[in-house]
Amino acid sequence: MSRFYFFIWLQWAVKLTLYTALLTFFIAAFITLVIYISQGTGTLDNEITRALLTIFKFWFMVAWNFALLIVLFRSLKYIFNKCIKGYVFVLLGCPKEETNEETGEIIDEIGYGDLLKVWRKWFMLMIWTVAGEMIVAVIVMKLFSSYESVFTWFNMYVLHIFILIAGFFSFIVLSVKCKKVQVKKC
Repeated sequence: MSRFYFFIWLQWAVKLTLYTALLTFFIAAFITLVIYISQGTGTLDNEITRALLTIFKFWFMVAWNFALLIVLFRSLKYIFNKCIKGYVFVLLGCPKEETNEETGEIIDEIGYGDLLKVWRKWFMLMIWTVAGEMIVAVIVMKLFSSYESVFTWFNMYVLHIFILIAGFFSFIVLSVKCKKVQVKKC
């Protein structure tokens, strides 16, 4: 079972990182291109190229956060109904009221509407896990390093690593705590 969680997390982490980087690149490149065109498309000399690169870097940092939220929502759909190492995450529908079933039927074709409640629980779980990681990281940095504040070492890349770590633990907790998500043998 632990291999299942590791491999589902690994697939999710690679997709999350790759899709976030690609979407961020395209958003930042588009905004940079729009700014370049709106300023009159001057000849690309050294000064303009450096200015465009600076604009791209700025918008890359801003777009990363936006792209990460989009990809986090979209990535949850693709962890369900994949048989990995003999186990599969399944999403359950609402139980039928006329029968006294505790769980609903397995949803084969998962839409984003089916995921809203699960995503909110999963996202809040990840937020609290990342907050806990931040507290531990601040304590470790204060005790064992020369950094004076959290802002000297914390950036979006460290946050992304914290999100990836939180994702691993959130898959385990989600399958235990959320009644709509179960791990079944396949």
